[in-house]
Amino acid sequence: MAVTQGLKHAVGGVFALPARAIEPIMLRVQKLIGARRMPWVFLVPNLTAVLLFSLLPVGINVFYSLTGSDRLYPSERPYIGSENFATLLDCASYLDPASCRADLFWRAVRNTMLFVPVQVTCMIGVSLLAAICLNRKIRGRGFFRAIFFFPVMLSPVVVALTWQWILQRNGALNGLLNALGLPGANWLAFPDTAFFWTVFVTVWAHMGFYTIMLLAGLQAIPGDVYEAARMDKASTWRVFSRITVPLLKPVLLVVFVLCVIRSVQTFDELYVLTGGGPGSATMLIVQYIYEVGFAVQPRNFGLAAAASLILGIVLLIFTAVQLRLSRNS
Repeated sequence: MAVTQGLKHAVGGVFALPARAIEPIMLRVQKLIGARRMPWVFLVPNLTAVLLFSLLPVGINVFYSLTGSDRLYPSERPYIGSENFATLLDCASYLDPASCRADLFWRAVRNTMLFVPVQVTCMIGVSLLAAICLNRKIRGRGFFRAIFFFPVMLSPVVVALTWQWILQRNGALNGLLNALGLPGANWLAFPDTAFFWTVFVTVWAHMGFYTIMLLAGLQAIPGDVYEAARMDKASTWRVFSRITVPLLKPVLLVVFVLCVIRSVQTFDELYVLTGGGPGSATMLIVQYIYEVGFAVQPRNFGLAAAASLILGIVLLIFTAVQLRLSRNS
């Protein structure tokens, strides 16, 4: 016990050295500016980082959206006002991308509006089911929790390359099907199957993160509530719908908002897995921004910036609406 206490004090002393080293400096600063202004000494570095890496890029993005040309330097870009936004929003019918001036943008919007509800519904449903299973007293529960979270730690590019190898014409999935006497397919060559696998791969890659959040929410629910429900002989569905879901509602709301934002911003997995194809069947709006701004020639930074601002405004409105609904509920 004495050895353990000595080790703790030694480790604590090592970590306290930096604080002791800067203590005289901080005391002198406090004498110069006063105790009331000391919080700003600690806030300024963080505020500077936010300004440089968050607010300043947004301001630059706004500037690029109001200028034209394929030049990168701001001094070489002429001001064109809202022309980039007019190009994106110029449509005879917003339901028909072919009638739009920026038809590829609206195809990406349509794909995103289809992808997000399907992917978010599957993500929350699968994550909630996994969290409920992992919350039970099962053998090897810690092992299975680690297994479910493992894909989250993988790089999105690694995930996409792995599944591309599995799903290609001569890949592992077709090899397994052929071994069972079933016909294989080129899973990523057709719009319907490519869309299915983009949803599947993204859910598989990210469900562990949301499963952990929901699992934490389930563990915060008092066990006495479930014990009372068992004494009343409530059915499993009644316990789930009347106890679990209402008490898990705050966590579910956070998970829902994070899922939607993450789903709208999906890029890495789909770009590597399908490249937005076949054709433009799986191109989402973030990939459109990348393609227009960096991949195609001539590069149209202004159009890409305008598209990213529209996406950001939509996400801000969605988040504000969700927060208002959560406060009113």
